[in-house]
Amino acid sequence: MANGKTVHQVTYDLLRRLGLTTVFGNPGSTEQTFLKDFPDDFTYVLGLQEASVLAMADGFAQSTGKPALVNLHTSAGTGNAMGSLIAAYRGNTPLIVTAGQQTREMVLCEPYLTNPDETLLPKPWVKWAYEPKRAEDVPAAFMRAYTVALQPPAGPVYLSIPLDDWEKPALGPAVVRTVSHRVAPDAERLREFADRINRAQRPLLVFGPEVDRSGGWDAGVAFAEKVGAPVHGGPLPDRASFPENHPLYQGMLPLTIAGVAEVLRGHDLVVVIGAQVFRYYPYVAGEYLPEGSELLQITADPALAGAAPVGDSLIGDTRLALEQLVGLIDNRGAASAPAASPAKIEIVDADSSPLTPDAAWSTLATVKPEDSPVVTESTSTMAQQLHWLPTTRPGSFFATASGGIGWGVPGAVGVALGDRARGVKRTVIATIGDGSFQYSIQAIYTAAQHRLPIVFVVMRNEEYSILKAFALLEKTPNVPGLDLPGLDIASLATGFGCRAVNVDTTEKLASEFTTALTVDGPTVIVVRTKAQLAHLG
Repeated sequence: MANGKTVHQVTYDLLRRLGLTTVFGNPGSTEQTFLKDFPDDFTYVLGLQEASVLAMADGFAQSTGKPALVNLHTSAGTGNAMGSLIAAYRGNTPLIVTAGQQTREMVLCEPYLTNPDETLLPKPWVKWAYEPKRAEDVPAAFMRAYTVALQPPAGPVYLSIPLDDWEKPALGPAVVRTVSHRVAPDAERLREFADRINRAQRPLLVFGPEVDRSGGWDAGVAFAEKVGAPVHGGPLPDRASFPENHPLYQGMLPLTIAGVAEVLRGHDLVVVIGAQVFRYYPYVAGEYLPEGSELLQITADPALAGAAPVGDSLIGDTRLALEQLVGLIDNRGAASAPAASPAKIEIVDADSSPLTPDAAWSTLATVKPEDSPVVTESTSTMAQQLHWLPTTRPGSFFATASGGIGWGVPGAVGVALGDRARGVKRTVIATIGDGSFQYSIQAIYTAAQHRLPIVFVVMRNEEYSILKAFALLEKTPNVPGLDLPGLDIASLATGFGCRAVNVDTTEKLASEFTTALTVDGPTVIVVRTKAQLAHLG
């Protein structure tokens, strides 16, 4: 033992140096040698199922802006976590995902819980997957995983580690390296883009999740105000990147090719910053770009640049690009115009029973604290959420990046834990559909155990409303399994240790929500709502 330390000790020393002292997991037999003698200066966040564990880490990393460490149980736990891993990959969340592996001496004969193709299972939803060839290489593998996770586009990486590696002698202290995590855009091409923006007669701007993730919110506002062009959010955003109460903001683009083309029609230049071109779903045929329109895309992700069906792309950090563009474009917008003071909000459909989505969301708008972030997974009421609870601050809107159900509840837990870790006091508002809530309901146990300031508002319409909307669009009548009768969500929440209430009037919703802001720990408010089909055009 060259330095008197084991692989276990050297790895924990490295994790301290890197600031990776919070571990998200659900302990399994092949991870116990990693978790033994867990240090007092580390925090273990227990989740009751690996999909929730990984989504919590995702929310935590998004809140803190730093990588998070996840510990899974060999191939079985990795399989459980795959849906959340896809969301982290799509959302460019830097995660170091570790999984236990059987003892090296037994792997060849494939004993129980072996992962024989350890690097294959998580692909293609990780940037890098690796099992160290020697126990001595474990600390260096962690260092490489950290640097790869942060490189643009950021994302999850995966390490498989045999359970007998940890007590092997280390070669010496781990080598600690620093690597930049921003790539500057090509200066000449950026000037070309600026010239084309200056020549445009009727430009339109589309801001995507990368702007908020990169810290480019203020630069984006300055750019938009200087261009003086209407601003849209990209379809199905997982982060909001522009104040949705700003005079230039025109709402989220539609989900379909045909719908997007109609919004773009009449604009000679479309500038897409920090977003895919475009996140379409479902399929409704149309022109990708209407006649007479050109498109420019700025993204940190080469894969998104390659996937764009039209337009010219520039690869670079979106915040850096925006900051440089502000100095290169002509000022043809009005002077910086802050949003008008909000008018007094009137609750609509106040006497409805069950509540309409507008009644529920307008009520929330009267009681939600201004600084509270929204984590949402109520897909059929996206339009109401955007109308009544517009995002007006950076780092204040979070949703799944993959489209898979089950991210919202644990994601909210992770955001609240991340806020606490960075010393920010705010109540997280998680608006979740009753169907979505069931996918990861066990995550509220972690919220209760950590007494997190979260108000879960569950829209109880007793059906998968969004799927009924798809059934109409796709002309598929009589699809089974779209109704959800008989769920007692409040009782389930109580069983996991949360304060839980059922409400059926706007007065009760406002009262219970206000009370929830004052209690020590999470509250689950179940709101009986009318089913309403979402517009998918």
